[in-house]
Amino acid sequence: MTTTSPAETAASRQIPDDDGTGGVLSGPWRALTLGIVSVVLLLAFEATAVNTAMPTAAQQLDGIGLYAFAFSAYFTTTLLAMVVSGQLCDRRGPLAPLFSGIAVFAAGLVIAGTAVNMWMFVAGRAVQGLGGGLVIVALYVVVGRAFPERLRPAVFAAFSAAWVLPSILGPVISGAVTQHLGWRWVFLAVPVLVLLPLAVMGPALRRSERRQPPLQVQPYDWRRTRDAAMVAVGAALLQYAGQRLDGWSLLPAAAGVALIGPAVLRLLPKGTLRAARGLPTVILLRGLAAGAFFASELFIPLMMQTQRGLSVTMAGLTLAPGGLSWALGSWLQGRPGAERHREAMIRYGFVLTAVAIGAAALVLFSSVPVWVTAAAWAVGGAGMGLAIASISVLMMKLSAPEETGENSAALQLSDALGNVLLTGLAGVLFAALGGGAVSAVASDAALPAGAFAAVFLTMPVVALAGAALSGRAVQARPEVR
Repeated sequence: MTTTSPAETAASRQIPDDDGTGGVLSGPWRALTLGIVSVVLLLAFEATAVNTAMPTAAQQLDGIGLYAFAFSAYFTTTLLAMVVSGQLCDRRGPLAPLFSGIAVFAAGLVIAGTAVNMWMFVAGRAVQGLGGGLVIVALYVVVGRAFPERLRPAVFAAFSAAWVLPSILGPVISGAVTQHLGWRWVFLAVPVLVLLPLAVMGPALRRSERRQPPLQVQPYDWRRTRDAAMVAVGAALLQYAGQRLDGWSLLPAAAGVALIGPAVLRLLPKGTLRAARGLPTVILLRGLAAGAFFASELFIPLMMQTQRGLSVTMAGLTLAPGGLSWALGSWLQGRPGAERHREAMIRYGFVLTAVAIGAAALVLFSSVPVWVTAAAWAVGGAGMGLAIASISVLMMKLSAPEETGENSAALQLSDALGNVLLTGLAGVLFAALGGGAVSAVASDAALPAGAFAAVFLTMPVVALAGAALSGRAVQARPEVR
């Protein structure tokens, strides 16, 4: 007979009222699905709006040299918040971290929107990261606790679908607001939107939690919080060192490595850094995918504005096809019969992402039309939709109910760490090759093409490494006795 893992057995008992019929918009899951999708919608709109407004904000705050830092600061604080959220979810359920995270996220938007210099702006982004880290892990735990295994691919597809409307309207709205009212209103207007997920999700989530079996209360593991703080501080030191690029930068760089190394080994599943088969490789792949894609994406609006003279709105719209195709890729992985192709979907997703990143940089040649980047990003979005959703499904499948919070936190920790390290690397390459030259931006001169090329040639290598490792994401088949 075929053996069944304890995690799969426990997960099958987690939702006792599932009769095996209906979808995510039927029965007891309708209101909850709409609620969590509204939260993702908020996060998606903020992300697309910020990507569009960020070049203008950095220029007006004389902080183009800290451009990448404004993004990586978000992910640095997210590292700490994710671990805290995972522990709170496993011990008390997802309600508290979810709603407190939404409030903190809104506070960070206000700080960034009222910033008087680039460092205050970066601080606001860091506060946003704290809120975002609390929220995203809590959402994953909601999926693991409230939905049966057969519906989880569809839920993750709905997460991706929630990016479609922001991908289309976000750059248009953000660009128009930035041009006519100022970039600050892109940040100050978003907090109003938190009222929607709070109103929709609250009652549905409370009803869902009342149906769940009681959690096994365990003491709060302060060592994991300490390790998460070490990773966050270490990542910040590495980013600071990358911004200095002088002899003294070796000191904070060495301190950052010394903090991150041992802490990451304790926070991530054993074998993650060596790509051990199964869950460790699943966790590792999430960081490679997210880091390579988003470290490239954040430079596209800046490239389109400074190299090809596009307006804020048009530069932001270059990213819109990626959001649409991401939803398509995620939908495809949730179709009936897709489960047996998980490994292949992850591999092809990484390959598509690598091709897209390399092709996006072709607009550095003046003879290449600007629509090539938009088309390339559509290919990359489809690849990310296939890979990211499949990775999330595998993580849930390999997690016992009492480990869902911790493993969700590990998955998101890998995501954030990949973003921090690869965005930091991209920022170092960009600045080292002249991309941080404020004078060039102030005079409307194009930034050095080599600064962008360095980023868009490095990140495809990371994506191809993910493709090579994808075969290790699926556990070895159990023996038949």
